[in-house]
Amino acid sequence: MASEVQHLRVTYNHIHNLIRNATPKIATEFNPDLLIAIGGGGFIPARILRTYLREEMDRKTLQIQAIGLSLYEPLPGTTTEQLGNEVIRTQWLGPNSGKLLLGKRNLIVDEIDDTRKTLHYALSELQKDIDSELLSYPESERNALRSATKFAVFVVHNKKVPKLAKLAAGTPYYSGAEVNDLWLEYPWEAIDIEEHDRLASIDAKCAHL
Repeated sequence: MASEVQHLRVTYNHIHNLIRNATPKIATEFNPDLLIAIGGGGFIPARILRTYLREEMDRKTLQIQAIGLSLYEPLPGTTTEQLGNEVIRTQWLGPNSGKLLLGKRNLIVDEIDDTRKTLHYALSELQKDIDSELLSYPESERNALRSATKFAVFVVHNKKVPKLAKLAAGTPYYSGAEVNDLWLEYPWEAIDIEEHDRLASIDAKCAHL
């Protein structure tokens, strides 16, 4: 009989502190110009991260853009076979995506890196937008613009499990914490936040968080 999946509830405070602790390294090594939040788990972490990055980078102006990707959530028109296997795009940056990203240091933000399929999809598709936009520039300018355009990834939690997809070689990667193969329950998913926090305090003692 398969063992029951262990659940771990985490609080807003815990997530806030993980992001705060990760920020100096991101600011120093990558110095992003733009944050790209993957919805819906990346929205709140991206907003918290923006606050700390601005403090680290002398109040640098930082936009947050959003993309919607779904791997596990049932959506209208999706099949059972697609769930967990195929990333579904629900929202994108618009027709001028490449222009928005070109020449910038773009940090993709999500709450968790599990199979890595979603992050792989996001990076691959955003790079396609860049490549398409570059075609509108003279060939003599393309290499410099391509070189100036960078992507990196930040996740609140990285699961220590085998990944089913890879990021492009050399992509800077940051995580707030490495966790075992747990089912993480985030506070923005809770109906009763007080009960969530009460149970999270018990989980934290058991997991030594």
